[in-house]
Amino acid sequence: MKLVKLSVAAFVVAGLASSLFAADTLADAFKNGKVTGELRAWYFDRDTDDKNDGTLAKGDADIFSTGLMLSYVTDSLYGLSLGTTFQGNYAPFANSDAKNLYATDMYGSGAVLSEAYMTYTLGKTTAKVGRQFIASPLVNSSGSRMIKEAFQAAVLINTDIPNTTLVAGYSDKFQGRTSDYDRSVDGSDSQMPSFKKEAVFYGAGTSRGSLGSPAGASNVFGFDGAYTAAVINKSITNVTLTGQYLFVNDVEGTNGGDANVFYAEGNYALPLSSMKLLLDATYRGSRTSNATFDSFHAEGDMYQGRVGFSELAGFKASFAYSTVSDDQSVLLGAGNGPTTYTAPLLKGAEATSGAGTDAYKVEVGYDFSKVGVAGLKALAQYVRIDQDKVTTVVLNGVAADTESTYFEGQISYDLPTIKGLTLSLEYEDGKVEAASTKNTSDMRFRANYKF
Repeated sequence: MKLVKLSVAAFVVAGLASSLFAADTLADAFKNGKVTGELRAWYFDRDTDDKNDGTLAKGDADIFSTGLMLSYVTDSLYGLSLGTTFQGNYAPFANSDAKNLYATDMYGSGAVLSEAYMTYTLGKTTAKVGRQFIASPLVNSSGSRMIKEAFQAAVLINTDIPNTTLVAGYSDKFQGRTSDYDRSVDGSDSQMPSFKKEAVFYGAGTSRGSLGSPAGASNVFGFDGAYTAAVINKSITNVTLTGQYLFVNDVEGTNGGDANVFYAEGNYALPLSSMKLLLDATYRGSRTSNATFDSFHAEGDMYQGRVGFSELAGFKASFAYSTVSDDQSVLLGAGNGPTTYTAPLLKGAEATSGAGTDAYKVEVGYDFSKVGVAGLKALAQYVRIDQDKVTTVVLNGVAADTESTYFEGQISYDLPTIKGLTLSLEYEDGKVEAASTKNTSDMRFRANYKF
């Protein structure tokens, strides 16, 4: 959640800064523009303890991908600036198993223009229009795969009110991770994604058989425009309050039904002599209109709490709990980026948002710079998710009582000898116990070089 707030704040600061250091001519605006980029080499290995039959999230396969993210932003001219971001991916050694298993999120070769936007800043108000990455609690571009998600949108941010940030936005198209993110093509034919009038509704689950789609279909729905508004307030010392509302018009498959998604969060960080004490609480909820849409039971409420500390001789730790309404699941938002306090590191937040779910997470991290190894960090998590069976059609529901446990580990290292190069390794061991027991494992290695 902190990442979301920092992303919004960084956007505001960037917009204000551009008006302070403006170019005198159009030629200067382009000449003084800034180029940034990132080279990537990623290796993922997944074992779902299921025979690979070409369906979603089944099989045992690995994939090696190389990628490039290249961005250019002009200098500001009379408050106006332009920006673009190209993303490219190449998976040269993927076999048929890898293509099927990773078709929706990693496999595909080519390039896509994910960002092409204009920003305009006047006083303390910044408008950003066009293709863009968005980071907010309910509308969030996931960057955990080689191709980062993007939205075609208009976003307005204002900071005239002291200690308060106001945000309003509209989006009419979405770009996923691959061309098969919506299971629209054969896995082996997956390529770069395009912008479509459909989006991931995170929290709907990965099976939409109840909507007439085949079992194993994605959590993707068509829509006819989405609107959002948010407020962030820091008037109280050490307290951050955040609220956001998302309205999605005319959701596909519901005879014109709409989706309403709500978010409220309070964060308290108390500085002590040797550490910070952290207290967090969040509410998430979703409501639907139209009898057909209502029948899928996505009108749930999720309550979350977390207590922890940070900056204690390099250590941080927390305990989190979340609970969801019986027989009603919660839509977390648009894009795969929305998260929860109890989300497993790799499995993701959707596993915690289903009807009748109680989840717990213990997390411990350590920064090795405190013992002289600058740039080295480690993280460990234990997550338990208990979900009750449902007796009717419920998106993201389960047909039998299910207990899932996940052990997670992450280590990352910013190499001091090569500025901009980061190496990271993540591992997840999971067990899902329902009518039968299934074991899963997931390993991800990333090498990223930013310039």
